[in-house]
Amino acid sequence: MIRPLTPVLTAALALACALPAPAQTAASPVRREEAGNRISENVPPIPPELLERLDRYQNTRGASFAGWTREGCILIGTRFAETVQAHRVCQPLGMREQLTYYPEPLDALETAPATSKLDGFVFGKDVGGNEFWQLHWFDLGSRETVLLTDGKARNSSPLFSRDGARFAFSSTARNGTDTDVWVMDFASRQARPVVTEGGQWTALDFSPDGTRLLVSKYVSASESYPGVVDLATGALRLFPVEGGKAAFEGFRFAPDGRGVYFVSDEPVDGKPSEFRRLRHHDPASGRVTVLSRDIPWDVERFALSDDGRHLAFVTNEDGIGKLHVLTVPEHRAVPLPAIPLGVIGELGFSPDGRRLAFSLNSATSPSDVYVIELDARTLTRWTRSEVGGLDASKFVSPTLIRYRSFDGRSIPAFHYRPAQVPAGKKLPVVIQIHGGPEAQALPTFNPTLQYLVNEMGVAVLVPNVRGSSGYGKTYLGLDNGAKREDSVRDIGALLDWIAKQPELDAGRVGVYGGSYGGYMVLASLTRFPDRIKAGVDIVGISHFGTFLKNTESYRRDLRRAEYGDERDPTMAAVFERISPLNNAGRIRAPLFVAQGRNDPRVPYTEAEQIVKAVRGNGQPVWYLLFADEGHGFRKKRNNDYFTAATMLFWQQHLIGEAGAAPR
Repeated sequence: MIRPLTPVLTAALALACALPAPAQTAASPVRREEAGNRISENVPPIPPELLERLDRYQNTRGASFAGWTREGCILIGTRFAETVQAHRVCQPLGMREQLTYYPEPLDALETAPATSKLDGFVFGKDVGGNEFWQLHWFDLGSRETVLLTDGKARNSSPLFSRDGARFAFSSTARNGTDTDVWVMDFASRQARPVVTEGGQWTALDFSPDGTRLLVSKYVSASESYPGVVDLATGALRLFPVEGGKAAFEGFRFAPDGRGVYFVSDEPVDGKPSEFRRLRHHDPASGRVTVLSRDIPWDVERFALSDDGRHLAFVTNEDGIGKLHVLTVPEHRAVPLPAIPLGVIGELGFSPDGRRLAFSLNSATSPSDVYVIELDARTLTRWTRSEVGGLDASKFVSPTLIRYRSFDGRSIPAFHYRPAQVPAGKKLPVVIQIHGGPEAQALPTFNPTLQYLVNEMGVAVLVPNVRGSSGYGKTYLGLDNGAKREDSVRDIGALLDWIAKQPELDAGRVGVYGGSYGGYMVLASLTRFPDRIKAGVDIVGISHFGTFLKNTESYRRDLRRAEYGDERDPTMAAVFERISPLNNAGRIRAPLFVAQGRNDPRVPYTEAEQIVKAVRGNGQPVWYLLFADEGHGFRKKRNNDYFTAATMLFWQQHLIGEAGAAPR
């Protein structure tokens, strides 16, 4: 339901809109405010009643499954204060016992295997969003925390051997650029690199006897190279890749240690495969069995039980997660209870192998943890996350639409529509564009989006333009290199679709996106200056050449594989032509740019140069910089302020009077 603005808020917004934002010249002074770690430029004061109305939406939270503890409790990540921390839950809907209390959010929670003598978990933590994570061990018995890594390098992807004696992780400690695989003797805390081939490597699984380690080199979303390391000799043997090049997601030893399960988009029966399928390789026969052969969608993740009796995997079917469980080694399907529609996250079997836990998220419900009793075929909810006291039945679910782009290709998008549309009124529209670009917009819970739809009466469209994952390898590669602008043309086709909808106002369309989605916002503003009324760019790329020059060295080659190599004169010329910074003179709509100062992916200089260029053309720009954030805003107080400022920006520059055309 669209709630009318109260007189107090209407007056407050009118006052904010009266501030000198509609016009700005190169000589106009910048209104700058510094408050703690926040720097705001030209952002008007936030009306108190807007903050109050947003408060309940900003106090929603979710719970993500992170693993089982040896006594049969589950470890979850959730936020009770400023940041996501580790909590333990020991029974369905039981108390959440908070275990860590850090000002920085935790990453990469990994419980020790129940088959070991260890009782605790590993977590990663950085400083101010710089993503130079340090791995720590939290002992559940003593409640003591121990630093495992060097305190300097970027460390990630923790992995235990089955007996807990060894611990593998990825680290840039050797030279600061390459991501090697290291193995630590957990008792002595002595670590050594075991893969130093160059590039980005990750440890995937220890063999049951702990003598071998499955590893993989990631090149791009469509190219990885898996292999196995003999930990005694250090010898690395790469597996053959059918077709020479393929994408892989996960490798696990079979319970007997002689075979492997993995996900790849290698050919099936000699024919190209668009999707990533779950496979089993039996070394005795040399046979590869495609376990998800009849499912024309990507397998996103899988898990094996410690007792070796079951395998679970998740398919992504048009953005909705479908859970499957098979017996091992027969690979027979196990009947499951009905599971609510949604997006399925991390999953894992209990220590006894009889239960399967997973995170479930939907457009109308935050992430929570559910557990299936495999023998009883029952589903039990273990966490129930708060939604700020709001009526969850009024949250809006999207409709999946498809529209035709310039080349006839069908582009999927999620359409969020207010429950009630006032008679004779057209709805303003926000197009929300995901990052990546090798990512996929999913119908997950987004309190800001729900506020836009329910409280402000805005229709929201969330497209998966070409280059998105989830729709096959051909679709994934349609925006690579010199084809970058084709994805921007998909936004133009969506603008055409909006213009044909009788209830949507083509004169009031805004664009919103982060990271690569921020680039898409800026590119859309330059390519369609007369069709977009306002834009919000979060940690976005403004020039591919400067971005590749200044992004952290460990990421540079990974991004070159997607965007193109700036050292190639032909590609450099493409960057000069398409980069928003060089086309800033075409931006005629108000712009809001938000950035984290410590961003290692898209450096803050990308934001500052586009702000300077657009202001130099006399266009209004709001700019927001957080000194204690990185690639996005993970601290509640920062995210709350950014969200409130964004709502004020839309109210001032997008909603306004119905039918108003862009300047």
